[in-house]
Amino acid sequence: MTKTKQTMLRKQVAPYEKADTQNSIVQLLNTILPFILLWILAYESLSVSYFLTLGISVVAAGFLTRIFIIFHDCTHGSFFKSKKANKILGTITGVLTMHPFSQWKHEHSVHHATSSNLDKRGTGDIWVMTIEEYKAASIWQKISYRLYRNPIVMFGLGPIYVFLLKNRFNRKDARKKERMNTYLTNALIAAAVSLLCWTLGWQSFLLVQFPIFFISGSMGIWLFYVQHTFEDSYFEGNDDWEYVKAAVEGSSYYKLPKPIQWLTGNIGYHHVHHLSPRVPNYKLEACHENTEPLQNVPTITLATSLKSLKFRLWDEKEKKFVTFKEAKPVKQPSIKRVTATTKS
Repeated sequence: MTKTKQTMLRKQVAPYEKADTQNSIVQLLNTILPFILLWILAYESLSVSYFLTLGISVVAAGFLTRIFIIFHDCTHGSFFKSKKANKILGTITGVLTMHPFSQWKHEHSVHHATSSNLDKRGTGDIWVMTIEEYKAASIWQKISYRLYRNPIVMFGLGPIYVFLLKNRFNRKDARKKERMNTYLTNALIAAAVSLLCWTLGWQSFLLVQFPIFFISGSMGIWLFYVQHTFEDSYFEGNDDWEYVKAAVEGSSYYKLPKPIQWLTGNIGYHHVHHLSPRVPNYKLEACHENTEPLQNVPTITLATSLKSLKFRLWDEKEKKFVTFKEAKPVKQPSIKRVTATTKS
């Protein structure tokens, strides 16, 4: 894609970069209220059957994922026109999703500015090693990387580590406002948990909250992972890296069934979001449908996305993700040479 085409593409997307207050309020009402009602229903169902509770929790987890997308939009300043309104709502939804607003805003901004840049990895992204880096790594680095990329660790232990531990602490160079927002978020989470445990009982609280938290957390990590980990993705060194190409080639269009697309706040249109984070989630689909160049991008479905689980390393030469097995050099079969003998 030439520089001229890239400029034209960004101009085509620009009209969708404005928040619509009415749409934002409607989305709040059809997301947060149902989540609260489902949480109460899950609690009431404890006296009937825990299997029923788990069933309700799955649906509630979907709505919590949708709340996270609202939080996500707030960090980009795209949900409301007002910067203050985005911060207030972002902090509230950050409590519900266990993400400090200012901290995540910083890390996610870095992610957008460096996504698919091989020389600027490490902040707000999935750990990716190239084949050469893996070969040169120590045995402990290789073990750590293999564990990290293991689906059980990434999608099982990952939500517990990220939401309960990592998000509770500030980075070393965080500014005062960011630190204070993290402290406020932690205090509000502690207060809400304490109140619910006191009124409902800690056992009942955990039986309802843990599956909702775990399912939505795993879903969130999966969405982030699969939308940047597909075979023909885009990664380049800093000298060759281009923002627009990283957006439309390094972020997938995750074509989901309509109910799941709705619950995940259209985040499947990840290529549109990376091209312009200022587009609110409720305008991503329209932007995709009305911008022809955005329709010719890497597309994955629920079925094909499962293939991403096998991808482990980035092949810089072939420009694609490969498995650990594919990264190993093929051993050439040894050839036995027979020395001819002459009879005298």
